[in-house]
Amino acid sequence: MNEIQNKNIPTHHLSFEEFQYATLENGHPENFDDVHRHNFFEIIWFEKTSSESILYIDFEKYSVSEHSICVLLPGQVFKMDLKEEKGHVLAISKEIFEEICSTESLQLKPISPFIINKEDIENCRLLITILREEYLGRSRNNFIKAILRAFILLVTDKLSLQRSKNIDLQRMEFLTDLINENYTSQKETDFYAESLNITTHHLNHVVRKLRGTTVKKLVSQRIVLEAKRELSYGQKSIKEISYQLGFTDSSYFSRLFKKQTGFSPEIFKTENSRG
Repeated sequence: MNEIQNKNIPTHHLSFEEFQYATLENGHPENFDDVHRHNFFEIIWFEKTSSESILYIDFEKYSVSEHSICVLLPGQVFKMDLKEEKGHVLAISKEIFEEICSTESLQLKPISPFIINKEDIENCRLLITILREEYLGRSRNNFIKAILRAFILLVTDKLSLQRSKNIDLQRMEFLTDLINENYTSQKETDFYAESLNITTHHLNHVVRKLRGTTVKKLVSQRIVLEAKRELSYGQKSIKEISYQLGFTDSSYFSRLFKKQTGFSPEIFKTENSRG
């Protein structure tokens, strides 16, 4: 895929229509197999895929599973290696798409293909069936727009949920890195929330949702983990370990350790020392 980056990449346009519908199996090969851009939005719903179903969006490679949905933005470079895929392709003008929903959030980062659940599959299938019949029957434009609106909103709502999950997972990863780097000097939630540019309430909400605990407890767990390592394998005194972990008062460290483990540092060291 890298060899295409310096080539003149063609741009596909909608003709005189604001919306076009096709199936993957009946679409023109050049619309999928050749590298190209669109000047419109495109939604592809893969109902059937193979183990070799691959697509490229802005030179990133993605494997595609059954009931994946792909949303392509105007200007993105796209290519798909078609095998035996079946599904539906909706080409939607920028004017129509932006009339239906805000596109600002879609532009913030690349959109990976995402899988819809059983309930959403049934809803999508119903809307696509109506949309296809009305489109092929050249029905009233306003009615098609209404069905198209319902389909786009269903897809973008699911995309927002998917992104929300991804954002929370990213925040959790960043938080873990921050704690590993700063647990000896920064033990308060405020520091980590400010570093991630969110409120302490929001950060604790994310941590509870993904880990079932709080930021402060994660920091304490990291402190205790390092203490266990030192107590089991090191030669330092408890006072030295306490100071190394950022405590000026070793008795406070001892209370924290016992609260987390059920043992005092002295007992833990006696029973687990391998130094």
